Amino acid sequence: MSLDAELSRAVDWIAAADGLLVTAGAGMGIDSGLPDFRGPGGFWAAYPALGRARMAFERIANPAAFQTDPQLAWGFYGHRLKLYRETQPHPGFALLLELARKMKHGIWVFTSNVDGQFQKAGFPADRICEVHGSIHHLQCVSACRDAIWSADGFMPDVDSEACRLRGEPPICPHCGSLARPNILMFGDWGWVERRTALQFQRLQQWLSAVHRPICLEIGAGTHIPTVRHFSETHGERLIRINPGEPEVPDEQNAVGLSLGGYDGLRRLAEACGIG
Repeated sequence: MSLDAELSRAVDWIAAADGLLVTAGAGMGIDSGLPDFRGPGGFWAAYPALGRARMAFERIANPAAFQTDPQLAWGFYGHRLKLYRETQPHPGFALLLELARKMKHGIWVFTSNVDGQFQKAGFPADRICEVHGSIHHLQCVSACRDAIWSADGFMPDVDSEACRLRGEPPICPHCGSLARPNILMFGDWGWVERRTALQFQRLQQWLSAVHRPICLEIGAGTHIPTVRHFSETHGERLIRINPGEPEVPDEQNAVGLSLGGYDGLRRLAEACGIG
């Protein structure tokens, strides 16, 4: 089926929907200038020091890294925290809000991204489920208690060349141990999931009230398929925007647009008469 035909089907589904479920993976942030960590090449291009050490993403995005070398672990996460604070969301975020503006039940977001870009783009914080947590929140490395707090007071000074934190890392206000991002990492048995669990509970309540949901997925890959699986099991219809993996499981009830995140949203919005 041609791109125009797929867009036409998507427009009809959006017009009939009473709620927009946005599901987003890492590809949503690329058009904002955020790095792509897919594969060692992309990760090491963003963090050359880790490339020289042949350190894979799975090793540094791991709670064990905070035990063995906290300055390196916080060099990596501190750099990302600063980057996400400085990055402005691309215009596709605003187009999503506009697509849902006339829907009775509005919009909800389910994302594996930890960057806080949806909140920064003006999405209501109480309508976002960050299934892997958020870099803008901290917890104790030892998970001494079920506590999560804002990272707003932490201003990381990072030696980008060495990917190491200068100065002191944040500490847990309850026990004085090292603090870490409240993010679900690889091999992570100490992640405090309370905040995400409450978000997910609110999302389920919203889904139960929506009668004709449309799911719009952007930039979610198959390497870690959390978002794709959620998209395929929620909503009557699915619109998948993905330049490399646009395949859908059910062509009767789903369309796959082989486009980048912003380009796909722009074309979809234009087809809906928005823009």
